[in-house]
Amino acid sequence: MRFLGDKRSIVCPFIAIVATIILAGCNSANNNQPVVQKSFATVKPALMQPFRFHKTIEVSPDNIFDVFSWGRGSNKTGAYLILESDSTGAKYTTTTGDLDGAITDVYNTDMDMDGNPEILIQTKAKDSTQHMQIEAFEYKDNRAQKLNFPKLTSSQKKGYRGEDQFYIKEGTLMRQFPVYDGSGADAKPTGQKRVLEYGIRNNSFTVKTVEAGDENKKQTTGATDTTKKTPVKEALVASTKTSTKSTSKKQRHHHVAERRHHATKKNKHKSSSRSSKKHRRHRR
Repeated sequence: MRFLGDKRSIVCPFIAIVATIILAGCNSANNNQPVVQKSFATVKPALMQPFRFHKTIEVSPDNIFDVFSWGRGSNKTGAYLILESDSTGAKYTTTTGDLDGAITDVYNTDMDMDGNPEILIQTKAKDSTQHMQIEAFEYKDNRAQKLNFPKLTSSQKKGYRGEDQFYIKEGTLMRQFPVYDGSGADAKPTGQKRVLEYGIRNNSFTVKTVEAGDENKKQTTGATDTTKKTPVKEALVASTKTSTKSTSKKQRHHHVAERRHHATKKNKHKSSSRSSKKHRRHRR
């Protein structure tokens, strides 16, 4: 029994040592493997009800606008909310109004270049054409002034079937849409687009139609006209005319001189003949 007890006392420490060696080897193997870092995609936080849309417009580091749309129930109607945060002046302005449709985008412009930002809210109406509308405000001294966006005139609306596209180009608001031929379900696209350019003057919108034909005319007008005479060509033409005139003058002078010479010869011949006749008479 003493032998068994001595044997167990020898085997147990040996097993513990072997287990320690195995664990150490596993840890070293794990340390040699590269650490894989899991990347998680940033998910934009969902808006809490009753808000549906949100966009931040940073006019300057100290002047930020947050534009929301909100409303419970029907998605066809709702309201918009514009929050201006002026951290420099510690002033905060709230502007709200009713919506017909849903907000699709928000723009920041200064079309009249007076230093006061303009916030343009683009909405998509829920009707047969799903046309776009603009809610516009100009902010001055933390006060919002609503600007009435002009409706399409009869000429601008000819062939209009919605599908508007708004964008900012060189500080101005541009609008284009395809032109259709016909009305109702029988209307067919013509392949042409009508482009409108909006501006602001005296707190009112201005609009003009930019046709593709006008652009082509501008390009044609701005192109170099090869039929026009350059200064060098004009100088050459002038010198040619001058030389032609001088040559014609010389020729005229030469002809006059020849005529005078012939006339002189004739006069001399007549005088000589007269003198010879007189001499003959005298001798007789």
